[in-house]
Amino acid sequence: MYKSFFKPLFDKLLALILIIVFSPIMIITAILIYLKMGRPIIFTQDRPGYKGKIFKIYKFRTMTNETDENGNLLPDENRLKGIGKVIRSLSLDELPQLFNVLKGDMSFVGPRPLLVEYLELYNEEQKKRHDVLPGITGWAQVNGRNAISWEQKFKYDVEYVKKQSFLFDLKILFLTALKVFKREGISQAGNATMEKFNGKN
Repeated sequence: MYKSFFKPLFDKLLALILIIVFSPIMIITAILIYLKMGRPIIFTQDRPGYKGKIFKIYKFRTMTNETDENGNLLPDENRLKGIGKVIRSLSLDELPQLFNVLKGDMSFVGPRPLLVEYLELYNEEQKKRHDVLPGITGWAQVNGRNAISWEQKFKYDVEYVKKQSFLFDLKILFLTALKVFKREGISQAGNATMEKFNGKN
């Protein structure tokens, strides 16, 4: 009953409330991005959701559009700086995902939606992460976020799918608040976020 009815209802009600509460912060963040980096303000990208269904995730843009002499975008770590770095460190870039939750594409708690290109790289156990809606935060996020290995991340994701419950979700939300306050696990050593998954690491 919780997974099929109460959790989706709770997600949408809380998302609506938080959109209203955080609207001043989102407006200020959008203005700062526009003034410091220009357009686009919102970063959108296709991500796989429940059962691998593709949806567009929303985030505040945190990287510049700087390119090299050949017109290719610079590495992520070279484009994440200034206001973008501050927004990322405070996790403000995640706020637009409240609209994804309101739409039903995401939940507050669940495995993070990763890149579409990873779908064909998962083994059968790793594919189970798509048996629930992806989340803004998750069990892997409160156990290291981007500072842990892909193997550990998927282990936590599948563990969440198996143990999903109201109390488990509350625990993850509480631990997430602590992580955001402490700004832990935002990036992997040597990367702006985390190295790409290649099906082995």
